[in-house]
Amino acid sequence: MRPVSFDLHFTRWAEGSVLCKFGHTHVLCNVTIDDELPRWLQGRIPPQGWLTAEYAMLPRSTHQRRTEGIFPGGRVQEISRLIGRSLRMALDLQQLGERQLIVDCTVLQADGGTRTAAITGGWVAVALALRPLIANGTVPGAVMRHQIAAVSVGLVDGQPVLDLDYDADSRAEVDLNVVMTATGELVELQGTGERAPFGRPALDELLDLARTGIDRLVALQRAALERVESGRVD
Repeated sequence: MRPVSFDLHFTRWAEGSVLCKFGHTHVLCNVTIDDELPRWLQGRIPPQGWLTAEYAMLPRSTHQRRTEGIFPGGRVQEISRLIGRSLRMALDLQQLGERQLIVDCTVLQADGGTRTAAITGGWVAVALALRPLIANGTVPGAVMRHQIAAVSVGLVDGQPVLDLDYDADSRAEVDLNVVMTATGELVELQGTGERAPFGRPALDELLDLARTGIDRLVALQRAALERVESGRVD
C-alpha cells in the first residue's frame, strides 16, 4: 500500500478540512456545515439532516491540463454521488438534526485512487467538523454511526494488487473500488473486468486484500483524530 497521510485543518475557514494523501494522489476534503436543508427535506417529521458531496479536479492535477467546462461530466457526477452515498452511511441523519454537511473533495494531484482517497479523507473531515457540535451538546455523539474508508484493489499481470496507482490501474485486468466500515461490512463495491470476466474466487481474494487495506486506513484515521485531541496536529 502507498504511504497514506492526513493533514488536518489544512484550510482555515472550513469546519472540517483534511488534505488526504495516498502516495502521489492528493485530495483536499473540506466540510461546510449549513443550517439550511435542501427544500425537499425541509419540514420533515421527524426532522432529518443531510450530507452531499462534490468532486472536482484541478486543471493540472493530471499529466495534461483538463477542464470540466460549465457542467460537470458524467464521471465527476458519478464520483460525487459515490462519495455522498458512502459518507451518508457514516451518519445517523436524524441525530444530525436540521442541518446539511457539504463535502467538497478537490483533487490537487492525481495518480490513481482519487475517489477512494476522497472517501477516506472525507470521513476524517466530517468527524473533524462535527467534533465541536458533539462537544457542546448540539448533536449527540451517536451521530457518527460508522467509520468509513475506501481502497482500490485489482489484478495486475495476474497478481492481486492493493491501492492501485495510475500505472497499475491502467494495466489492470480487474479493477475494484471497495468502501467498507471499520468492522469490515461492505458499503459499496464497484468492480469491472477490464479485459475478461473474472470468477468468484478472484473476487473473494480481492475483497480479502481490500479488508487488509481498510484495516490500515481506519487505524490511520483514528491516529489522525487522536493527534487533534492531544493537540498534536502535524
